[in-house]
Amino acid sequence: RSSYSCCYFVLPCCFFDFHGKYSRRQSKKTQYREYLDFVAQVGFVCGFHVEEDCLRIPSTKRVSFVGKSRTYPAAERALIDKQITQFINSHRTCAVATCDRRVGFNLKDHSGGLCKEAGSEPPEDETETAGTVWMPGFQPREKVEQVRNCASLPRDFVDEVVLNVANLLLNAAPQKSCSDKQGGNMNTWNQGESLSLREVAEHLDKEILKKLKSEYGGLQTLLKNNHQVFEVLNGRVHIRDWRKEKPPSKTKPEVKRRLSAGAFKTRLCWFFIHHPDGCSLPSEACPYAHGTEELR
Repeated sequence: RSSYSCCYFVLPCCFFDFHGKYSRRQSKKTQYREYLDFVAQVGFVCGFHVEEDCLRIPSTKRVSFVGKSRTYPAAERALIDKQITQFINSHRTCAVATCDRRVGFNLKDHSGGLCKEAGSEPPEDETETAGTVWMPGFQPREKVEQVRNCASLPRDFVDEVVLNVANLLLNAAPQKSCSDKQGGNMNTWNQGESLSLREVAEHLDKEILKKLKSEYGGLQTLLKNNHQVFEVLNGRVHIRDWRKEKPPSKTKPEVKRRLSAGAFKTRLCWFFIHHPDGCSLPSEACPYAHGTEELR
């Protein structure tokens, strides 16, 4: 609808129509094939000769459609525009369709202005945006999507939260004495207790929680991002014990072994710096640096 001379290419993926999830209408075809037929139908209704192509890409969704030419002369644009409007309304929910009928669609005022040839300018009284004419209530996404996975939070803020939560878990358990034994070996490293995310949140400052509330996943996402220190399982937070982690596979190809060795110890060990008992692993076994001199 942007221009009579426009062309299009589309690679259908997720099953959505104009206003939400696409609802299947028959069971004789696969869901993917039925959705492809729907997308092709949209092209036909819009007056295109629709061509189907299969892309050479490593994906299960690789069928594409191309519209390079129209099936009608330029003089019939107003008629096709009316056809498109009816098609859109027939594929929307009852509530939205009711709203659309109430707002109405004035073909005489808008169809000519919105389907101009490329390079021509619509009259001043026909510059209303397409969103308000074609689909009342349609709200497009912002041009720039905000990153809200806690990755853009200030490093100082993240470090403060990590330290607060770790101290909370460590102080929740009684300190183990040097006489504690497990399996005959001395085990004095304090792993702390596990607490639910709710219990952890109750002990954090309100300003911290307020800042995390604007992030997707909030506290849980921040703790999972810091997987060197924490393990979040079934809504409970634990301090990670690296002694229980599986050692790297010795069956890796030589090239991959060399690459992993080259990336070894690129970050400082949080436990070596902050944990009262230090790191649970000796320096040669820990994947993180015990001091700046070990950094690569």
